[in-house]
Amino acid sequence: MAPLFYYLSTYFFQLFFFFLCWQLIAIITGKFNIGRHKTVFNALTVVLISNALALLLFVVIKNLLPPLSFSRIVLFTLSGLATLAELILFGLAEIVYHKEEIPGVDVDVQEEFISKYRFDHAAILDRLNVKELAKHHRTTKISHEIEEEVGTAACNFISQYVDIKEGTTAIVSTTTRFNVEHLPEKKYAGIVNLKKTNDIRYINKFFESVNAKLCHDGMFVGCVETMELRKMRILKKFVWGVSHVYFFFDFILKRLFPKFPITKQLYFFLTRGQNRVLSKAETLGRLYSCGFYVISEGEMDGYYWFAVAKNSKPAFDSNPTYGPLIRLKRIGKGGKIIKVYKMRTMHPYAEYLQEYIYETNKLDEGGKFKNDFRVSALGKFMRKYWIDELPMIINLLRGDLKIVGIRPLSKHYYSLYTKELQENRIKTKPGLVPPFYADLPNSLEEIMDSESRYLAAYNIAPFKTDVRYFIKAFKNIVFKRALSK
Repeated sequence: MAPLFYYLSTYFFQLFFFFLCWQLIAIITGKFNIGRHKTVFNALTVVLISNALALLLFVVIKNLLPPLSFSRIVLFTLSGLATLAELILFGLAEIVYHKEEIPGVDVDVQEEFISKYRFDHAAILDRLNVKELAKHHRTTKISHEIEEEVGTAACNFISQYVDIKEGTTAIVSTTTRFNVEHLPEKKYAGIVNLKKTNDIRYINKFFESVNAKLCHDGMFVGCVETMELRKMRILKKFVWGVSHVYFFFDFILKRLFPKFPITKQLYFFLTRGQNRVLSKAETLGRLYSCGFYVISEGEMDGYYWFAVAKNSKPAFDSNPTYGPLIRLKRIGKGGKIIKVYKMRTMHPYAEYLQEYIYETNKLDEGGKFKNDFRVSALGKFMRKYWIDELPMIINLLRGDLKIVGIRPLSKHYYSLYTKELQENRIKTKPGLVPPFYADLPNSLEEIMDSESRYLAAYNIAPFKTDVRYFIKAFKNIVFKRALSK
């Protein structure tokens, strides 16, 4: 025990850093994905490659950072013992998994079809058309294959929204738009992709290719493992504690790394863009930006399935915002579109879902959307304490906004207002502190009444009105806790 205690106390920081490198590479290479490898040999190969990369990463970092002095004997002994233990444990786990996966003997679809129609040949020709038999056979076979690929519930979901008969719908299982673009040159009534969206590198390009192949109102059915479903899967996969550590690094690597320019290239180089973390809001937002709207959705067999219809051409957003600071298009004075700076509180592409959220969730008190899943956990905290609105000071300095004034609105929110109020709103600049915090309205109608009263007073006495509203808003914010939501 003494030598072990000595090494733990002496090399604690180095051991901890070595553990981090080990876990990071394991997550990137998918070493922990028990059962996803085709054979036990493939799984053990991944273990060896992952551990070798982790060791190489640690050695490189150790040479760059002098404080990470570490005995080579200890390093290679530790790596060797850990690799041996993992080869044994992962090998046994894969053997057990693949043994459980061996299916029972099912009746072959073709044999079932033949036995079902085993009559006199002449009688068959008299009763049924040969082409209809062949079509039924193909449809049954395709349904069976889809069910084997994605499960019964997902297969039923697909069948509700597209006709899986050959020729009317293209069914693919791909992560590249190449396979969509090279479908036969015609317009399809439906396209189904059985692969999860998480493994598609150029997601928008893929959706745009699907859009181009569909006729107007054509259906696209696909799936994604959302961030919430992924968290549930990971937390169930390992024991408590280990699962939370795994989830933390998985989120950092596969959610945050692809979003920042510095780490994005490294991430895609190592993973080819596969198995990244996507939220429900980002997935639907990307679909809406690519010319689709949601018909139906649901969670089945660990995935979130969506059925969307084509209703327009893609927006071809060449500069999507992923970072913490975003610029939102808002209607300013004279109806001019201004770009308002804010801290990101929603998932990427959430701005494309405003109409969808309004139609499905409607408005809550204060004019906000009910149960808005577009807002992240961090975003809720920032909204509560106005942190997200601090960058709007940039717009104040640029002259787009004034201190007190009507709230700068998006086109969709603006469309909900009466025509008269719309015309009055664009006669003056929007403001950082809206009348909302002076009057504290509870509904959209009350918000419109509040802004109408402010604009009427402002037209008579601009300076006096702004001072009065600022003082009242300040009192409500400080003493009545009228914070941003």
